[in-house]
Amino acid sequence: MSLALDPMTTAVLSCDLQNGIVARYSEIATPLLDRVAEVLAAARRAGAFVAHVHVAFRPGHPEVGMDHPLFGPIKQHNQMLLGAHDTAIHEKVAPKGQEPIFTKHRIGPFLGTDLEQTLRAQGLRTLVLLGVATSGVILSAVRYAADADFRLVVAEDGCADQDAEVHRVLTTKVFPRQGTVVTCADLISAFG
Repeated sequence: MSLALDPMTTAVLSCDLQNGIVARYSEIATPLLDRVAEVLAAARRAGAFVAHVHVAFRPGHPEVGMDHPLFGPIKQHNQMLLGAHDTAIHEKVAPKGQEPIFTKHRIGPFLGTDLEQTLRAQGLRTLVLLGVATSGVILSAVRYAADADFRLVVAEDGCADQDAEVHRVLTTKVFPRQGTVVTCADLISAFG
């Protein structure tokens, strides 16, 4: 696929590739992280804006109610604390230099963060998405960013889900309605 990306108006967003989440993908984590690392390196060389999103909470998890279906148990077990190993971005795709990390307290990367404000302040109109889970942060980002008039590019093999069929349906039937679905190789080529 031929993909045109202007590095000056493109943001590459690495989503939830943190130790505690990547560990859940043990069978596919290494090749996934290797592909994402190659895309991030190509984006950096081209001068694109590279940023990272992770989920983390303050001590006591004040951002979460006990009845939250996903984050309630995390609060109960005192997991995903800021500064802990499980919330650190995996070393293979770790931020370099001044690359920002956006800390979120929900599934989507926009709610409660200054991600959109930062993207707009930098004049970024295209958003490239990589990370896990396809049915979580990536789906949430696609839905919000499309409604916010960003041009979306999703790397099919730069994302993963614990349910392979859900990943397939999202990347072949849902995401193409709101953006462009490509491979990591397509992105590397587009960044030159």
